[in-house]
Amino acid sequence: MPQVTLGVSALYHDAAAALMIDGQVIAAAQEERFSRLKHDPSLPVRAAQWCLDEAGLSAQDIDQLIFYEKPLRKFERILSTSIATFPRSALSFPRQMKAWLGDKLWTRNRLVEAFGVRPERVGFSDHHRSHAASAFYSGPFERAAVLVADGVGEWATTSLWRGGPAGLEPLGEVRWPHSLGLLYSAMTAFLGFAVNEGEYKVMGMAAWGTPRYREALDRVGRLLPDGGFALDLDHFSHHWHPTRAYTDRLVALLGPPRPPGAPFALLDPSASAAARAESQRHADLAASVQSWLEDALLHVIRHAHQRSGEANLCLAGGVALNAVANHRLALEGPFAQLFVQPAAGDAGGALGAAQWASFGVAGRPWSPSRFRPDLGPSLDEGRVADLVADLGFPCEALPHEDALLDRAAQDLLSGQVLGWVQGRAELGPRALGHRSILADPRGPDTALRVNTRVKLREPFRPFAPSIAEEQAALVQLPPAAAALGPYMTVACPASDRLREAAPAVVHVNGSTRPQLVSAADDPRYHGLLRRMGEATGLSALLNTSFNLKGEPLVGSATDALATLARCELDAVYIGPLRVGRPPARVLGG
Repeated sequence: MPQVTLGVSALYHDAAAALMIDGQVIAAAQEERFSRLKHDPSLPVRAAQWCLDEAGLSAQDIDQLIFYEKPLRKFERILSTSIATFPRSALSFPRQMKAWLGDKLWTRNRLVEAFGVRPERVGFSDHHRSHAASAFYSGPFERAAVLVADGVGEWATTSLWRGGPAGLEPLGEVRWPHSLGLLYSAMTAFLGFAVNEGEYKVMGMAAWGTPRYREALDRVGRLLPDGGFALDLDHFSHHWHPTRAYTDRLVALLGPPRPPGAPFALLDPSASAAARAESQRHADLAASVQSWLEDALLHVIRHAHQRSGEANLCLAGGVALNAVANHRLALEGPFAQLFVQPAAGDAGGALGAAQWASFGVAGRPWSPSRFRPDLGPSLDEGRVADLVADLGFPCEALPHEDALLDRAAQDLLSGQVLGWVQGRAELGPRALGHRSILADPRGPDTALRVNTRVKLREPFRPFAPSIAEEQAALVQLPPAAAALGPYMTVACPASDRLREAAPAVVHVNGSTRPQLVSAADDPRYHGLLRRMGEATGLSALLNTSFNLKGEPLVGSATDALATLARCELDAVYIGPLRVGRPPARVLGG
């Protein structure tokens, strides 16, 4: 009988489910794509049901359901921390106890009830072990050091592992409340962005600044001789305050925090000198914390190289999604090759939990391979056509592949911005040509248009290019980052040619975060890039996730059409269908 394993992550953020059968990943999806709640933390009942439906199975077929962390150990950390920091924790303690004693502590019972499995089939992995498994067992190396860095799991905030034929061996960890992820998140909140959402914005803003606050940050986060680090906890309150991540001492050190929603005046020529100076200060703060994080990660991986004795490194955890830091790790670090799990956050923890159970516990044979993140739902083209007809959207069915690609390229070359919904949805935060918004990157105003009129987001945020792998020389990818090329997980310098020809995908500091696309991985998307190259000499497109600010990536045809109707997209390609903008009566005009 085949062994059916369902991995589940939930109850903090980015809940997901992943299904494996006999050690093969069959399906994986995030709950937010079904619920439409960005970073939805709830038990991924809809995502799990879709995974089972995709495999033609029911809950009764699940042999093991593995939760991605151990709630009792997490509760131990929360309870002991609350006691240790009392009376400062007086505000957070009642809230924590209400949440945990109310339902979080009884996770096994909730899983049994929600998913319809027998209690003896429910198991638990460690949070960081799940992350480590997702990186190593999805990676291309037979042996590797594995580094996990995030906010916090049960106790660990950064952990080192050695992966090989015998499985994953823990080598060391840094424990709560000292955390690279939480220092960066505290600065995310300081700069007026939402934690677990705005860290990408800090990374993008950093390119506009210089790290003139670096000396100050060196006082609140110290690197230790053993390869670890320690925070000066007088400046942080994540370990005792229910909502605030930093204390007044950090404000005294760095100056006033940025108000949420404050305009970024460096892009506004009409802004006052005072407003521009304040925005420059904010950018300098972002550059300083980015610089600190990069140096801290380099410090950690140099120790990891010595401790593990391995030539290659796999990374996971939310911090591993910092593409700018990944470039420095590849360029200056000691490892020959890096692999970053594209779904490095908690959504990938569901996959890792299933992989740990399949390979680490059951001992199934495993071999390295090229990871494919397109593990989610595809859209039924027949149902899409019916929905489009019912809603009155103009629609054209392209009769064959060449017609589809020729028409899409023609649209892009004429300056249109397109939604691109093809094949199965990606797992993780990156749109890799399956749930994407695409544009010709050559226009000088394209980035501003897509940011402000299509994505409806901050104008300082950069865009990434998809590039046909034959033109990989358009970016200066370090040799150690070769395995990162398909996944948009490393930001590297753009070539002079890309800077001149495609300004929309080159950030203010000359960097870009590429996706290199091969014909073997994605023949349709590669074909579109090739047509752009035939017309312009540049086989590249601006590629950003198909969603509006504050929303998850589109999950259904309804989501795609609703997004088309609510922003200035020109058309959406769903499979072979080209769906145009709706008439005014559909929009309510």
